[in-house]
Amino acid sequence: MTKTLAEDLKKYSPGTMLVVGTDKPKDLLSLNNVIPFKLSQQGILHCYHDKRFVILKALSKFDNVIQIDADTRIVDTIPQDLSFSKGVIEGFNENLVTHVNKYTPERLERLNKIATKIEVDISQANFVYESLFIVSKDNGKELEFIEQWGKIGLYLELNRIHSGEGNVIGITALKIGLKTSLTPSWERLKNVTKHFDASTTRKSSYIDKFNKRVKYHYRLNKNRLFALKDFDFFYK
Repeated sequence: MTKTLAEDLKKYSPGTMLVVGTDKPKDLLSLNNVIPFKLSQQGILHCYHDKRFVILKALSKFDNVIQIDADTRIVDTIPQDLSFSKGVIEGFNENLVTHVNKYTPERLERLNKIATKIEVDISQANFVYESLFIVSKDNGKELEFIEQWGKIGLYLELNRIHSGEGNVIGITALKIGLKTSLTPSWERLKNVTKHFDASTTRKSSYIDKFNKRVKYHYRLNKNRLFALKDFDFFYK
């Protein structure tokens, strides 16, 4: 999927680079519009929050970063006159409480608790559509955003909420003082992309399942120990 996305990007936006975090960067070295780097899974159960490391890597090289999931196709020319805004997470968004009540109401209690911990009013936070959004440099706010995203995401994972990074992005943006907005540039990008929510049907062997479980418990216990450094935040 990543190679296909890179081919689409070369066709519809020549000169634009695709930064990719992967456990097999050598597989992408032949693609001259891809910047691959080694990234092993950090998330306890899933990799959803790990995209923050890709954004961080891209921000070290570029002023504006478009986060796009690998299971996306570019279907038309990307406009060259896109305008990006500092201090704004650009992308589709809606009120977080409304969104959570609509799709995962069982998470609202825990999201309210983390909002209280970081002293934000959750009713003012927005859910951000996580498969396509834009982050721009803003005097270091973007780095604080990435750091807080990791902390809030880990808190939720330790409390068995392993997905829904769009909620975390919105809460973190509110905490850091970044606005979230559906901008004209994002809408133009959305119009030339198609996200198809890929899933795998590959059957896992017993060994695969065993290894996955072992790695899960390793990451879980590793992060439990790490969280002891800030016991009040993660455990009270």
